[in-house]
Amino acid sequence: MNKQDLTYIAIFLVFLITVLLFALRPEDSPSVPESPAGFETVSVEEARGMIEKDEVFILDVRTPAEFNSSHIEGATLIPVTNSGGSNLSPDQLLEARINEVPRDKKILVYCRTGHRSITASKILVTAGYSDVYNMEGGITAWIGAGYPVVS
Repeated sequence: MNKQDLTYIAIFLVFLITVLLFALRPEDSPSVPESPAGFETVSVEEARGMIEKDEVFILDVRTPAEFNSSHIEGATLIPVTNSGGSNLSPDQLLEARINEVPRDKKILVYCRTGHRSITASKILVTAGYSDVYNMEGGITAWIGAGYPVVS
């Protein structure tokens, strides 16, 4: 083998390695597809703006006791779980009452601190809702920002 042959082999190997690197990039590799969240998390400031424009259905997913202690004016209570010692029957929870949530409006979901509302937002997206907004920090952040509540 002469020097020219080695040069051609080296060029071919570099070309081959380059093609393989591009062909096997992680974003192109087959993998288990992740389910997109399908909802947007918004701050209490953004949530208040949405409410002031009257462009959302406000969904409180806490327990009845939590709702009665304080809630955002105009909110509809549909609990997502039986947390906090609530004894609601399964037919009183969000999955069973999903048809009470309008499909023609944006949905603003909140709970006490933002954890149950993530679960509720996922339930809504799975049921085919597309304009779902989770209020980050829940009513705790809302009250902390000095925004009004109904008791």
